[in-house]
Amino acid sequence: MKRAATVIVLLLLVGMTAIGQYMLKARRPGAESAVAEGVIAALGGFRSLAAEVIWFRADRLQDEGRYVEMAQLASLLTKMEPHTPEVWTYAAWNLSYNISVMMPTFEDRWRWVLAGMRLLRDEGLPLNPNNSEIYRELAWLFQLKLGADLDSAAELYREKWRAIVTDVKARNAWAELKMDPARMAYIEKHTGFNDWTRPSLSAIYWAARGLEFARDNEKGFLQSIIRQSTVMYKKAVSKEKKEKES
Repeated sequence: MKRAATVIVLLLLVGMTAIGQYMLKARRPGAESAVAEGVIAALGGFRSLAAEVIWFRADRLQDEGRYVEMAQLASLLTKMEPHTPEVWTYAAWNLSYNISVMMPTFEDRWRWVLAGMRLLRDEGLPLNPNNSEIYRELAWLFQLKLGADLDSAAELYREKWRAIVTDVKARNAWAELKMDPARMAYIEKHTGFNDWTRPSLSAIYWAARGLEFARDNEKGFLQSIIRQSTVMYKKAVSKEKKEKES
């Protein structure tokens, strides 16, 4: 019986991988496949077994550096286990870090970085609003990928983010970025920072949100993101001031 169930799951996995390819192509504009949800629902009692098989396969693909194929399966996992935080952080990391650096141009890289950000913020958090792990991953993405210079395309990422925030601010449409003006005002009051075009301030915002729900053993990482992003913000302001004076 167990062998038969495994065969069924594997056959379904083949079909779901094809759906995953479609979902991955649709990821950048934000479209989703209703077909995928129908197939997942049809799994019924085999759903948990299928998820285990997919996790195992995704880990193997990661070890082999086959990140695009891994992303196909990760997209499916977000549908199969939407209330498992690791699914969202796993999928977003792959989009923003692994796949992005494979792209031929900085513009293409940015689209994948943004896709990972939106996956966490627009899809993962609404389904897991009290989970500090997803807030932490989003804050870390702003700090590490946009705020730091570890990626050769980081300057373009910051330009793109500055344009997004400038547009949102002009229209007072912070809800588009899932940001609460009252919380933003609180952070401005306690940090003295008010330039939301800087990714480091968004890192502080999302890390602070995560602290609202974090257990004691989770707070250290979030607090370190806030400290490091505070330093990054100050250094960026100081650097710009010196450049203007010179």
